[in-house]
Amino acid sequence: MATEDRLRTYRGKRDFGRTREPSGTPPAPEGERPRFVVQIHDARRMHFDFRLQVDDVLKSWSVPKGPSADPGDKRLAVPTEDHPLEYEEFEGVIPKSEYGGGTVIVWDTGTYEPLSHDRRGRPVDFAESLERGHATFRLHGTKLRGEYALTRFRGGEDEEDAWLLVRKGPARAEGHGTPDPRRARSVRTGRTLAQVAADAGG
Repeated sequence: MATEDRLRTYRGKRDFGRTREPSGTPPAPEGERPRFVVQIHDARRMHFDFRLQVDDVLKSWSVPKGPSADPGDKRLAVPTEDHPLEYEEFEGVIPKSEYGGGTVIVWDTGTYEPLSHDRRGRPVDFAESLERGHATFRLHGTKLRGEYALTRFRGGEDEEDAWLLVRKGPARAEGHGTPDPRRARSVRTGRTLAQVAADAGG
């Protein structure tokens, strides 16, 4: 599917004359490991946005409680519209009158390795594994590292898709758990949500 078609829903929800969110996407760099980003979004409801680069867009899920380094935590992840690749760097305030109005910070970013395979151990295309409803990957972020899985557990003609985001393997003794979103700091600028909002207001 062309990037233009993949981003139709994203673009249709936004007035780019009012929001500073990016409107398009450059071609995906070839030969580079795909990217991921986790943003904290203080919108109508506080949540984390988990995004994985798949081809030339960011596949996106809203994770109310945020990703966890504890394999015992099964985190609900609700799919949202595909976002452009530039969204990985977006940090700022979306006007309240706009879709998703509120403050956004980049909590973590980095690359990931697709790990999906079939029952015989043969690699499966990552986009295909997501379509089938189960994808595994290893994150190489500043805060999130290790193997994770996204598994669809609900969805059909009359039901909204829902997924679980789970850390696989042993729990990390060190490192970062899910932070208090209001105290968390941007991996890009070191600012909190409140500081980003204050800077935008100033």
